Amino acid sequence: MKTTSINSKGRAIVACLSIIFSLLLFACSKENNDPIDQTPPTLDIAYEKAFPRSCMELHKGEKYTFRALAKDNFALASYSVSIHHNFDHHTHDKDHGEHHEDHHDEHCTLGEKKTPINPFHYLKSFTIEGSPQEYEITQEIAIPKDVDTGDYHVQISVLDISGWQSREFISIKIVD
Repeated sequence: MKTTSINSKGRAIVACLSIIFSLLLFACSKENNDPIDQTPPTLDIAYEKAFPRSCMELHKGEKYTFRALAKDNFALASYSVSIHHNFDHHTHDKDHGEHHEDHHDEHCTLGEKKTPINPFHYLKSFTIEGSPQEYEITQEIAIPKDVDTGDYHVQISVLDISGWQSREFISIKIVD
């Protein structure tokens, strides 16, 4: 039986590879004691000051203060408010792994389906300063006098500092 011995150059290479492998192993297994946020923020659209409520009628030419209460176990980062027409009677199902509730009240009476001519569309995003765990969203929105009346959806979204998002949808009507 023939035995093979490793010369000094070969031993040096094996030693270097062992050291590199050990360093990589320890570098990759470093413990991180920072907690991992696995919880999306919450939006409360039913608390005492919440506005609008499902099925509410909002009048053209009026200003309203939209309110929702956002909470997170770590810190909140931003929010957005969107209003778009629902003249086609669409709904918003859960999608893309985001947490949201659909508060289109089943008892809201929808108007007839129609083609939009001058629908109201609103979309704005805002940074939440100071990374609080709780924040009351208050956004004044004016409904223009010349927009189409009918069924609309309000979407309020909140994002936490880890990138988790929650959304809530509310059905409203814009009337004269």
